[in-house]
Amino acid sequence: MKNLCLICRGGKRLCGKILCPIELKARLFVKNMNIINKKEFIGSSPPSVFVGRVGYPKVYIGPMVPPIIGNTSIMDMPESWINESLDNIINYRYILIRGEIPYYVDLARKSDRIIESLQELSMGISSVDTEIQLAKEPLKIIKIDDNSQIFGPSAPLRNFHIYSIRVDRKIEKAYYDWDLKAQDAIFQLYKNNVPISRIQKAFSMGVFGILKNRKLVPTRWSITAVDSIISKRLIEEIKDYDTIDNYYLFYRNYMYNKFIAIFMPMKWSFEWIEVWFPNTFWNKEGREPVIMGDYEGYSGRTSYPEIGGCYFATRLAITEYLSKIKRQATVLVIREILPQFPLPLGVWFVRENIREMLKSKPLIFDNINSIFLHLNKLMDIKNKDIIENSKIIRDLLFQRRID
Repeated sequence: MKNLCLICRGGKRLCGKILCPIELKARLFVKNMNIINKKEFIGSSPPSVFVGRVGYPKVYIGPMVPPIIGNTSIMDMPESWINESLDNIINYRYILIRGEIPYYVDLARKSDRIIESLQELSMGISSVDTEIQLAKEPLKIIKIDDNSQIFGPSAPLRNFHIYSIRVDRKIEKAYYDWDLKAQDAIFQLYKNNVPISRIQKAFSMGVFGILKNRKLVPTRWSITAVDSIISKRLIEEIKDYDTIDNYYLFYRNYMYNKFIAIFMPMKWSFEWIEVWFPNTFWNKEGREPVIMGDYEGYSGRTSYPEIGGCYFATRLAITEYLSKIKRQATVLVIREILPQFPLPLGVWFVRENIREMLKSKPLIFDNINSIFLHLNKLMDIKNKDIIENSKIIRDLLFQRRID
């Protein structure tokens, strides 16, 4: 039977409860953290914005501002968190206070002071002093979302004002190009070395696209959409390259997460598998590891992966690597989540760990059997579990491959 918690991850409420019981337990993790208890304050936004998804197409949007003046950029820059401690990462997110006000998503293309200010904020390249007025004191709460980042306290927004802001000129150029499709803008910005997190923020505020089509995009959706759009474009590029010549094995062990990537000398296909051990966040009551995965062949996917946004975050990191070495391959990536890992941090954690792993030199093998002999030393799950749960490996071992 499928594990509902792993499919839901707090976002779909598949158990029927109004509040996720696992998420409620996670709130104890931060119950003693200090938080501002004022309704009005000035702080330096990293810059950061939030677009909710509840009630779509009428959603809550607003700035995210800490009660701190100075350089706060790292608080919303996941690309820089890979070597940060868990406590630091949680603090970065928990200290960002969300002011929320309801808006219809199609108002992204209308002239409105709040929308325009938030769009400016989403295009910012450095911390922005922001004056914020809330209707009441922020709720001391933490929101866990495996498909975005951790979110902290929030309160209804009355008003806010941003002071002098420096925007990313590349994003600003895309903003004023009303005939440029959103997907083209996203990929162009990526190719011009604009950080993924900055593209995601601007996309969420409806900054890109043909003017009549521009909409606000919930933060959770924008993160996955940008990963998906970029990796899909990269896949089309790498299909023109020759396959790799050998089997590559990459490995990374970080913060009680184990990652492996097996690159095979065949045409492009991709598979992502997660292994949640008993007493991990989404498998609290289980007695056995829960193994879930999703796959795509050479022709790609036609449906959203059940496993969620981590699939596209991983696919992006993998296609970046193949694009860099100008080769294509069939790739299996496995993540083991161990009980000591206290709570999900978001898809950025997967993307940046895979990126970091692929900076190392791979172990090179002549065949898949040699890799399996080596995997016994690295992974907690058994080889038979990998074979049973991986379509790529089953096809490789048990089916006649047609070139």
